[in-house]
Amino acid sequence: MQNKLPLYLLLSILLLIVLAAVSLYMGVYTFEKESFTALLKGVISNDNNISDSDRFVMMDLRLPRISMAILIGSALAVSGTCLQGMFKNPLATPDLIGITSGASLFAAITIVLGSAIKPYLPEVVQFSLLSIMAFVGALLTMILVYRISTSNGKTNVIVMLLSGVAITALGFAITGFLIYISKEEQLRDLTFWNLGSLAGVTWTKNAILLVIIAISYLFLINKGKALNAMMLGERDAQHLGIPVERIKKQIVLLTALMVGTSVAFAGTIGFVGLIVPYILRLIFKSNYHIILPMSAVLGSVLLLTADTISRTIAAPSEVPIGILTAFMGAPIFIVILIRNRKSM
Repeated sequence: MQNKLPLYLLLSILLLIVLAAVSLYMGVYTFEKESFTALLKGVISNDNNISDSDRFVMMDLRLPRISMAILIGSALAVSGTCLQGMFKNPLATPDLIGITSGASLFAAITIVLGSAIKPYLPEVVQFSLLSIMAFVGALLTMILVYRISTSNGKTNVIVMLLSGVAITALGFAITGFLIYISKEEQLRDLTFWNLGSLAGVTWTKNAILLVIIAISYLFLINKGKALNAMMLGERDAQHLGIPVERIKKQIVLLTALMVGTSVAFAGTIGFVGLIVPYILRLIFKSNYHIILPMSAVLGSVLLLTADTISRTIAAPSEVPIGILTAFMGAPIFIVILIRNRKSM
């Protein structure tokens, strides 16, 4: 089965490309040029036959939004897969153990209170303050949950989940207080983060996401065999020559970086890191050598599908994408709980 990984990846990427092309034409606005090839060629070559409205909708609205859905979906799915492999449990996802909540909380604090300190910061830091704070929130939460739930190299799943519940509740309480004292413009931003949306996309944000994900994948995407060994136990993995502690630190840091940046740009989008690995485990068992790279593509497929539905199901209005992913993920979460209740 491992020898067929390139074939599986190729088929998944082709599915993603087809879905992206379909998504480009889904929406209230209808392009004047019906041919995708003619439209894309005309926009790239700056053809005068392409209307300004076609060019704007394609280059400034739909293409950057499709790109962000692909990047964030991939990042969240890979983060969930890595955490599940590290904790050796299918419930260890960024949103269920409080990482997404921690990132959202620090983003909310920045939205409401950041204006007081921004004038004293360098211009570069001002521009990226929200992303930095979301990353700090995700990282601190990840470290806290890991320290609370792990003892003598073993992770207590119940403690891990309860830690996530406690952190999420605390984040909700503080965010509620921030909503209470926020101004009208800040309140709109807070609502955006809590529900999740890709509407605030820009090419600059996509470029930042691409760099962060590329760096993270450089260290994480080839860790499938190491995660397989760690499923046997950390001592056994060390005997096999796996640098367990170094891999764990990389997973903690890089998943926090990806989740924090995703939350900073798109708000709270839950359950992607739960749904994708679960479906892949049904097909490929617990072989992370296949699951990890496949999750990078299928996470994009899932979030792009959800985003396309979110902006077309109630057109011209838009359903927050976090609501759709929660509808998809909650039943799967319940199924996992039922299947694993005897071992928890």
